[in-house]
This record gives sequence, C-alpha cells and structure tokens, in this order.
Amino acid sequence: MKRKAYGRTFEVARTADTARARTASRLPEPDCLVGLGFRYWVLGRKTGRIEHWERAWSLYTGLFGLCGARMAVGSLSCWVASLARASLREIEVLSGDGRNFCRDECLAVSMIAACQHNTCPAMRACAFALIESSMIDGVIDEAHAFADILTSLEQRLSPGSIVAAPIRPAGSGPH
Repeated sequence: MKRKAYGRTFEVARTADTARARTASRLPEPDCLVGLGFRYWVLGRKTGRIEHWERAWSLYTGLFGLCGARMAVGSLSCWVASLARASLREIEVLSGDGRNFCRDECLAVSMIAACQHNTCPAMRACAFALIESSMIDGVIDEAHAFADILTSLEQRLSPGSIVAAPIRPAGSGPH
C-alpha cells in the first residue's frame, strides 16, 4: 500500500516484523547507509549481540575500506551513544536487513541529511522528536561530526530525506 507523507511516497510494509515500517521509494544509497548503520548500531546496544555491530562494520568497510570505516563507524557509535544518553525513551529500530525504515530510523536519516545541508531548524526538530528531550546539544554535536565524516567520504545524503519531524502521540507505543 502506498501513502504520501512529508512530500514523498512511502510504501507500507505488510510483514509482521515491519507492520508499521515505511520504505522510501528509491532512497539514495548514502541515506540507506545511514539508516542501516543506525539500525545495526542501536540493535547492538540494545541486545549486546556482536553480530549487529559486525553488520554495520561490514557494510561500512565494504564501501570505505578499513580506514574510512574506522572513522565512520567510530563516529556513528558516538552519535548513537549520545542519543541513548539524552533520550527520555527507548530508540526504536526494525530488526531486519531490508530497506524498510521506521519513524526513528527516518528521523535519524533526516537529522544527518539536515546536518549536511545546513538545515538547522529541521535538524533540531528531528533531534528533539527522536529523543523527546531538550538535551539535544550533545546529540547535535555528534550528528554533525558523523555528517562531516560521511561528507569527507563522499557520501552526501539527499535533501529530500529531510522531513518535518513527526509527532508521536503520547502512549502510542511502538511504531
């Protein structure tokens, strides 16, 4: 089923695992790289299972080689850690390898895209929506550092990935 939101067409997934997930049609590779890296790193932090971190590492080394991946994954790790420290709620991600992205994953991609395109109001709104806390300064600093490393590795996210931060209704549960 296709739906329009944030000026983009999204496809609503029908599997049980991704019942409320969205996949952006033709999402550019750098945007998927951020979304999947974010997913794998958050899953690794949540579960403590190394295979999630290994997926992120393999994805990034496959694109950037050892030195580039070391910089990118290190910065990704710092950004995700800052989100976890500042967040007043659990950051939610999907568990699969597909290109379906949930609300938090879309906000994460949007935040990095906004950093790269110097869209401060959108970036701050995404940070606030993601962590539901006003303690966004450290998160923003780490997001900028990650965005800068991606830019240095010639990975520029699409300005089309910058979305208005969706509001999560109180008590809405998982998305």
